Amino acid sequence: MTAPVTLPPSKYAEIGDGLRIHYHEVGNGPALICLHGAGPGATAWSNFQGNLAALSANHRVFLVDMPQFGKSSKPVITGPRLTAFTGMIEAFMRSAGIDRADFIGNSFGGQVSLKMAIDFPDRVKRVVIIGSTPVAISALSPMPAEGVRLIANYYRGEGPSLDKLRYLLSTLVYDASNLSEAVLKERFETSLDPELIKVNTGPRPEYEDLTMEFKRIVAPTLIVWGSEDRAGPIDVALFMVRAIPNARMHVFNKCGHWAQVECVDEFNELVLAFFNRPA
Repeated sequence: MTAPVTLPPSKYAEIGDGLRIHYHEVGNGPALICLHGAGPGATAWSNFQGNLAALSANHRVFLVDMPQFGKSSKPVITGPRLTAFTGMIEAFMRSAGIDRADFIGNSFGGQVSLKMAIDFPDRVKRVVIIGSTPVAISALSPMPAEGVRLIANYYRGEGPSLDKLRYLLSTLVYDASNLSEAVLKERFETSLDPELIKVNTGPRPEYEDLTMEFKRIVAPTLIVWGSEDRAGPIDVALFMVRAIPNARMHVFNKCGHWAQVECVDEFNELVLAFFNRPA
């Protein structure tokens, strides 16, 4: 397995309106932006720390805490959520001096990456998404899927708890032994941020379905899925690989929603081969 790397120093980018984005920057070469999922306590470091050494060998990697997560600002969003997020990520790119980048997005981060490719095609070179479901319908599962429902309800009802988070995260992997107590504790403590609780117990933002916009994506796109994903029905991946003009798909067997964690070495090899192909 790829050796872990030390947590890189924190950096911040001012994006206007008093908002700022927290990120880590490692390596040299073409820019690569990694966007995490929307689970409680999620950060770019928690989602991609096992991939950083391999990805940064030939890329300038930006591990970005998206708005409302980690150490980034936590604005209240009531309008279309993906549109708001892509506007702020594009502002981050301007602030950080990134003209164009490859993107890797896990779950909701993949939805944002696809929306970036739609709204800002000149900014996006290639896209890798992992278990991302920017559509509302599946033939195989009630929507939203189990893992997504648990994420949406984490702050509701009796509120956050360690046991609640442990069960939620266990639905995102095929093998729960891949969940370390250190990661669980880190994410639980992060999830208790008062600003984060306020954002997640307030008005819900407007959902956006990208079904009718996939044809606008010109960036080469790699769709990565786990065969046992309980947060993203696999038929969504099959639909997207047909709907996105320049897309391909890879499925990892005995893998859940976090392919970059559960299949770390194979994932790194797959993604780097994709990035090495002519864009």
